Amino acid sequence: MTEPQLHRQNAGYQGLKIFATLIVLVVLATAVFFGLKVNRTMKQIEPALYPPVATAGGSAVTAPAPTPASPAASSAPTASAPAPAAPSASSPAASAATAFKPPPENKIPEGPMGDVIRKGEQIFLHTGANAKQFVGNSLNCVNCHLDAGRQPDSAPLWGAYTQYPAYRNKTKSVDTFSERLRGCFMYSMNGKAPEHGDDVLVALEAYAYWLAKGAPVGEKTSGAGYPKLEKAAQKPDFDRGHKVFEAKCALCHGADGQGQKSGDAQVFPPLWGPKSYNWGAGMTDIDKAAGFIKANMPLGLGNSLSDQEAWDVAAYIDSQDRPQDPRFTGNVADTRKKFHDSEFSMYGIEVKGRLLGQGPGSAAR
Repeated sequence: MTEPQLHRQNAGYQGLKIFATLIVLVVLATAVFFGLKVNRTMKQIEPALYPPVATAGGSAVTAPAPTPASPAASSAPTASAPAPAAPSASSPAASAATAFKPPPENKIPEGPMGDVIRKGEQIFLHTGANAKQFVGNSLNCVNCHLDAGRQPDSAPLWGAYTQYPAYRNKTKSVDTFSERLRGCFMYSMNGKAPEHGDDVLVALEAYAYWLAKGAPVGEKTSGAGYPKLEKAAQKPDFDRGHKVFEAKCALCHGADGQGQKSGDAQVFPPLWGPKSYNWGAGMTDIDKAAGFIKANMPLGLGNSLSDQEAWDVAAYIDSQDRPQDPRFTGNVADTRKKFHDSEFSMYGIEVKGRLLGQGPGSAAR
């Protein structure tokens, strides 16, 4: 190759190098520009994606981004943990995500106040053992108010404490929180109401007060109470509910609905019969039971049932007999008219040839 040819070849190589360098610079500049733009956009929408969560002290922090599921996990859920549908903004799962956060157990203070708070916690967890003089069945407070009264959408204690005093249609009067607790012993625990000022009530009030530390007073808080479901697409049905119960509930609560025991300890509660809540308890209203079941059951798999399944199984459970309403007038029809005149109450209704409301029973199969 002659010297002029080599010179032209070297010049061509230099031109290619300059061109390649320019391309690289353009690509880098473009990446930086769009990277900054995306970063600014994400900062603008991040609060909407991950809303602030109230802390125990009343301040707010941004909830961390959830860990994305792998493609395999999202496309093929296991049989033991069915994947629920993505919650809407008004669903129980959505409200639970932004609910008030009560303080953890390890933050209970030392000293006399802390001692009473801890006593209240133990009464709440093991009611039959620690308040047996006021309990007439096999239930503990924690059976309906999960995670030691902390869990959103299971009538958490922190959601109830801040709502009293309040007028209640059930009593036709303004009730204090203490009076509300007394009603729980009478109805849900099928027992005897402690006298005002009793150590059991004081301890439970102290525990509820501590759990509600920092919660807004007198305001409805997301996750408080039980969620309200839209009316079922089909009228709740006993037989459909029986099938749901056998498939999703009997493993823990037993085919006969009497729960499971380990020695003397009641591990899973009875849902009807002589050792369950009586006809005066709020859980005998199908709409309340359906909301609780939808958000929390099967245990650890809340929101895995469809709304229709929750309505149906609630109707099945609340169509079984149980202890008499303490307000019983001596006549089932009269008691229904006075205290259970609702489309959601099965008290005084005949199911499978059995009139409900005549006292403890087992199953209306």
